[in-house]
Amino acid sequence: MATIHPFLWFNTDAQQARDFYLSVFKNSKALHTTELTDWVAGTNKTVPHATFDFELEGLHLTALNAGPQPPFNTRLSLYIETQDQAETDYYYQALTAGGGREQPCGWLTDKFGVYWQVIPEALPRLSSDPDRAKADRVRQAMYGMHKIIIADLEAAYAGQA
Repeated sequence: MATIHPFLWFNTDAQQARDFYLSVFKNSKALHTTELTDWVAGTNKTVPHATFDFELEGLHLTALNAGPQPPFNTRLSLYIETQDQAETDYYYQALTAGGGREQPCGWLTDKFGVYWQVIPEALPRLSSDPDRAKADRVRQAMYGMHKIIIADLEAAYAGQA
């Protein structure tokens, strides 16, 4: 049976990215590394092409040293569904640490330029309510946030915002 997993291209810092993600996610592990026989262009034979396989919360990913490539963009992001505000705060802060950037509506870019969405389970639950007025208030509240604040979503849902 075929398997599918994300394959992330980095300039020369795939191992550093993998190690950063391993430090953020508690249920993670390094799997294997494959060093190829050629070198990343422009590094004067200092950085080999290499892949770094790892697992985050059961998701297998591969990072590749590939040299200058087009940057990551929002067309593909890694989505983290959190259970509560503490977990939302943790991932949002950890992934923006060291040079990451906050983005609107729960999005962020980490210091390697990878796009993430940190979304508490309350957001899709409240914004899919059959009462469209409640759901619309939640969505409008989300539009004004970077990191998602569950209490503010709940207040909007209740018509108290």
